[in-house]
Amino acid sequence: MGYRVVQLELTNPLEPIQLREDETGVGLVARWHDRPIGFRLLKLSPADQLPTSELEAIATEAFALPVLIAKAESELASADPGPLPSLTIAICTKDRAVRLSRLLTSLIAVRDRSPFPKTDILVVDNASVDDATRAAAASFPGVRYVFEPKAGLNFARNAALANATGDILAFLDDDVVVDPHWLDGLATAVRGAPDAGGFTGLVLPFRLDSEAQIAFEENGGFGRGFQRRAFYATSFRYPLHPSGSGLMGAGCNMAFDRALLLQLGGFDDALDTGSPLPGGGDLDIFYRVLRSGRPMIYEPAYAVYHEHRETIDQLRRQYWTWGLGMMAFIVKSWRDDRANRPQLRALMGWWLLHNTRLVLSAALRRDLRDFRFRVAEFVGGVQGYLGEYDRSLRRVAAIRSSHS
Repeated sequence: MGYRVVQLELTNPLEPIQLREDETGVGLVARWHDRPIGFRLLKLSPADQLPTSELEAIATEAFALPVLIAKAESELASADPGPLPSLTIAICTKDRAVRLSRLLTSLIAVRDRSPFPKTDILVVDNASVDDATRAAAASFPGVRYVFEPKAGLNFARNAALANATGDILAFLDDDVVVDPHWLDGLATAVRGAPDAGGFTGLVLPFRLDSEAQIAFEENGGFGRGFQRRAFYATSFRYPLHPSGSGLMGAGCNMAFDRALLLQLGGFDDALDTGSPLPGGGDLDIFYRVLRSGRPMIYEPAYAVYHEHRETIDQLRRQYWTWGLGMMAFIVKSWRDDRANRPQLRALMGWWLLHNTRLVLSAALRRDLRDFRFRVAEFVGGVQGYLGEYDRSLRRVAAIRSSHS
């Protein structure tokens, strides 16, 4: 089984889609003048054909409003967009040279027509066991390479911060490829909000070949929608904002004002440390940017395609990491941000109630797969609450000591 990911350019005549025998659906990425404006999953049967008439009906029902919004935004765009700051793009990676090469292939193509006056690509090798990562980086022109011996994603992110030269520092995970207009989307976000402290963007599926990848998208994936949004330190719409900072985007596709990151002291090394605590780092930095008084911008044109977990066991572990990282972030913020403790307490209560309901709902529906996902996230949250952040602090102290 598998779904085909289809790019649907709505300014061109639509053509029928013929599935293969091993395909059971499609993931339609709708584009308007090459800009992503919508996504729709459709379950079909092997070897089915999606005729032009049905595609046109789907486009009318699902994508008519996004097209109108895209048209309006295009007409309102400034004819004189103004200057942009310099940019460093950092890729933190460990022992995944093949995926790194795939990402760099997509990135070099957009760098060569970058709207930014200076665009620098930096690969941070996070303690890889061989030279494959170094060799992959060296095979692409104009890519800088830095080796960070302390294993842990936030160690690598801080190495990127220390070695970046751009005014804006963008981070990409090695399991994504960038959309052809990724840099144009970031430029739009920066020009539209020059006072912003951070930026996030759309994350679409790279492929939908397995049950786990399809299940992840059916449950929402990393989707944060196709409308540009600004987030501030307070929100009337979201009472738990900015503590519930996961609404703002995903760490696989984010960018920041580098001076602000330096002012904030960089990333917390005890979050996103790898397999012991593989999460919480993006939640923490989004939260701290907003608490500093600077807004964050979500821009859907700043888009990447993410390779989702391939197996059900891998996806179940991802749910566990979400719970673990969320609670570790709350525990850390409770200690560091005493003024916001009432909201953090409310967030913890909401999280426990919400995830209990999800577990019970899956059990009542007798959906064993979803039940296991929800239990994994709940167990991760309990583990995160019961001292995981303290354990991580001790681990990173030992790592720093061993490299001093």
